Amino acid sequence: MDLYLIRHGIAAEPEEYDTDSERPLTKEGNRKTRKIAQRLYELEIQFDLILTSPLLRAQQTAQILQTADLSSKIEESGALAPSGEIGNWLEWYKQWQEIGSRSLALVGHQPDLGHWAETLLWARSQDALILKKAGIIGLILPETGSPVGRSQMFWLTAPKFLLH
Repeated sequence: MDLYLIRHGIAAEPEEYDTDSERPLTKEGNRKTRKIAQRLYELEIQFDLILTSPLLRAQQTAQILQTADLSSKIEESGALAPSGEIGNWLEWYKQWQEIGSRSLALVGHQPDLGHWAETLLWARSQDALILKKAGIIGLILPETGSPVGRSQMFWLTAPKFLLH
């Protein structure tokens, strides 16, 4: 199972909005995220599902990925909101894994996505993996059992390597 952890694109500054959840992508964030989505399409990457944080900037990022024909399905998950619990996502994943899907994208926030990747790789968070805005971490999760501490990284990409 291929898992892609994707950080939302460049967002408006927090002081411009009443709540963090209202912050949209900036024009530059929208443009760069569209280019990255197009590059993923050119690389023939497809997701059975895009699971996104409920925050606006993450939802906009997920919609850009869907518009680029990377997936036909988007679902929202509170587990992907800032400070969301990986344990909640793991419960969801256990159920979702049973349908036999092969590729999943999670659109969320830093430092959470970095921590989640570390947990899946090493069974503990070390604050070592930094995911840039619109950056991607690719993990291979085991076919059976818990993925915690049993996953393999195949991709860690800053957005600049996908922009052309």
